[in-house]
Amino acid sequence: QAQLVESGGGSVQAGGSLRLSCAASGDTYRTSCVGWFRQTPGKEREGVALIDRVGSTRYADSVKGRFTISQDNAKSTLYLAMNSLKPEDTAMYYCAADRYSRPWYYACDYNSWGQGTQVTVSS
Repeated sequence: QAQLVESGGGSVQAGGSLRLSCAASGDTYRTSCVGWFRQTPGKEREGVALIDRVGSTRYADSVKGRFTISQDNAKSTLYLAMNSLKPEDTAMYYCAADRYSRPWYYACDYNSWGQGTQVTVSS
């Protein structure tokens, strides 16, 4: 089973920046169907930034132009660079991946999850 470990969360003021990292262990690293999600208490988990099965990046409208998802394959690590942070970005951030390699025509199934890293943005 994939083991994903997030880091890089913290507390920043509005307008600040953070970079989250997600390290994959063993043979669990994937270059597609990986992404970042976030959740606040009482709300459903939402997708923030994804790399789909054909390698295209996708972003939630609320973070477009401010967040960037990237990978370092040599380090088996997924990143989320977050700039111009807003108080509404405050959430627990999770990285996720589809641990199964499937043909391009299969939708991603995010079945492996990290434990999350907290991001708090103050006004």
